[in-house]
Parts: sequence; structure tokens; C-alpha cells
Amino acid sequence: MRAGQGLGRRFGWLWAAYSVSALGTWLAFDAFSLIAVIVLHAGATEVAVLSAAGLAVGAAVAAPLGPWMEFRRKRPVMMTMDLVRCAALLTVPAAFALGALSFVQLLVVSVVVGAADISFTAASGAFVKSLLPPGDLLVANARFEATQWTAIVLGPPLGGAAIGLFGPVMTVLANAASFVLSAMGIRAIGGTEEHPVRKGPAPAGSLLEGWRYILTHPVLRPLFLHTALVNALIMVSAPLLAVLMVGDLGFAPWQYGLAFSVPSIGGLIGSQLARRLVPRFGERRVLLTSGTLRACWPIGLAFIGPGTSGLVLVMVVEVGVIVSCAVYNPVYATLRLGQTDTDRVARTLSAWSVTSKTTAAAMTALWGLLAGATSPRTAIAIAGVLLLATPLLLPRRIEPAPQIAKLRADEAL
Repeated sequence: MRAGQGLGRRFGWLWAAYSVSALGTWLAFDAFSLIAVIVLHAGATEVAVLSAAGLAVGAAVAAPLGPWMEFRRKRPVMMTMDLVRCAALLTVPAAFALGALSFVQLLVVSVVVGAADISFTAASGAFVKSLLPPGDLLVANARFEATQWTAIVLGPPLGGAAIGLFGPVMTVLANAASFVLSAMGIRAIGGTEEHPVRKGPAPAGSLLEGWRYILTHPVLRPLFLHTALVNALIMVSAPLLAVLMVGDLGFAPWQYGLAFSVPSIGGLIGSQLARRLVPRFGERRVLLTSGTLRACWPIGLAFIGPGTSGLVLVMVVEVGVIVSCAVYNPVYATLRLGQTDTDRVARTLSAWSVTSKTTAAAMTALWGLLAGATSPRTAIAIAGVLLLATPLLLPRRIEPAPQIAKLRADEAL
């Protein structure tokens, strides 16, 4: 059975590049928020604005790149985006060393990195679909998911320790280095990548075609709306938790990192469960169940208190969220790729990412204002209550994607 075998040398290099980049990203978990709080003494509203601006303006900058990269080789795009992210991040430790670091600079770097993130994600999704046969996509996505959670387990506590030992910008420097290593890994993939051939008339010079395709698709449309809303409601709590835990409740940065890294072991469990649950229960049931469960946990973050009990509560809530997300994500990613025509992948994923990040940005800014008017705890509670209604948006009818159908056939042999 192919799904149980290795995915080849070229995928191995891609996986290695993804792994080092993921570890660097999670070493720098919430680095800008922590720098804003610790170095610039920013409050809840400022930290929320920092998170929102990077997402919103970054999405706007990335919007024209989706149609542009659709008909270009994806590996050069991916390497370029890695190097752009590295160069932008290096300006932060440089400015800090010169005593010139400012809130405005953090905003600008957030925008550049956000735009490069969207472009890299769209190009990599299209590249993976061209690199592997349909029957291997679920296995590949499960490996990426497991790698992501491994990085989350290791990254934040190491990053918190690095901040304590070497200062608040050390993790940003490490993240920049990880993007250089990622670009080297992508270059080492080798082989030939055919230049995409345009079929039919040229697409519009925007993402309108991608959005139109998503919103007229019976499976992608509800999946799109549900994912954008859930991700946004989960993300709005991140900067508020940084303020609540590090600022109000007095947790050390290493404790803040520990609260999110230890529960991430559940991500390794969930990503492995996805490969076993789908052939047995079907992608529809797994998607609905895991999508519902991940919305039920975040309300618990509103009850966090100081000390050990507060730290344990955060960990318990995060375990529930993470296991559910780790089951949901590879199924959702595979279903999305399978339901998207090959010559529309980059545009569709770009439109998807732009919408998700713009929605998250708008809601993060709104929740920052809400936290400023009430309190971070109240704003987190409201987000948790709203999340409870989001399972109603999940798609109810799903035609199996080719890779799911093949996996079922393989499992039956």
C-alpha cells in the first residue's frame, strides 16, 4: 500500500525544510507580542493592533501574488519568500542592538512577514499537489501536522528560556536563520519542475477568480466560511492571553511558553489518529466531530487564574483544542486540495489565506478594543461563547476526494 511507504527523496527534502522552518517559527512564538509587552511596555490594545496590522496589511500586499504565481514555478517562489522573511526579521535584533527598536518597526516587519507567509503557503500547497499522487496527500498532510505539533512542543519553552538567558530578540534571530535553512532545503529538492501552462483565457489580475471558485463550490464554500471564522475566534485570544498571563497574572515568559508547548504533545496524537479514523469512519464524520470538539474548549481560558492552578487550566484547555485540531487539520487540508482543480490551487489557496488572515486581523483589532473597554478576560470569554456556535457552518454533504477514496481502497486490501 503506497500510503504506508516512504514518499520519496524529494518529499524528504521538502519535509526537512518545513521542519526547520516550523521549529524556528515556534521558537519565536508570540515574539513580537512579548517584545511589545516587555521592551516597549505596550498594553492590550497596542498588542492586538500589532497582531491585526500584520495580518491585514500583509494579506492586502499578498493579494496580487496569488494569480501571479499560479503560472510560475513554485520552488523559486517558496525560496524567495523564505529569504524575504529572513531579511525582514533580521532588522528587529539589529534595531534592538542599536537602541532604536520601535512599535512602528514591529508593525512594518509584521506586514512583510505576513505577506510572505501567505505567498509561501499558496506556492507550497500547489507544489505538494504536483509532487505527490493523490493517494499520498493525506499521509503527507498528516506528517506536516505531526511536525508542526512537534515544533510547538519544543519551540515555546526553548524560546522562553532563550529570552530569559539572551534577551527578548534572540528568538527572532533564530527564526530568521530557520528561513535560510528552509530555502536551502527547498533548493536541495532538485528534479525538474515544469512551467505551469495556462489553460484558457488569462485570469483576472486579482483573487476574484479564487473567491468566485470557492463561493460557488458546494464543499469548499462552507468549509471556507467555517475555517475563517473559527481560526479568527481562536486567534483573537492569543495576544490577550499574552497580556493576561505575562502582564496581569505575573507569569514568566518561560511559563507562558510552557503552557502552550506541553499540551502540544496532543497534536502528535491527533495527527496520527486522523490517518486511522478517516478510513474507518469517513472524512465527513471525522471532519464534523473534530470540528465540533475544537470549538468547545476555548471558553475555559476565561477562567485562568494565577499560580500553578492557572497554568494547569491553560494546559488542559489547550490539550483539548490541540487534539481536536490535529485530527481536523490534515483531513481539512487534504479535502481542500482534492476538491480544488489543479490549475486553480495557487489562486484558491491565496484567496483562502487572504480572507482568513484579514478576518483574523479585523477580529483581533476588534477584540483588542473590546479588551480595552472591558478586560482581556471578558474578551476571551466572549470569543469562547461565539465559538460554540461555529460547528453549524461545517459542510453537511461531502463527496469523497480522490485521495480519500484511494486510501479507503488501500485499507480494504
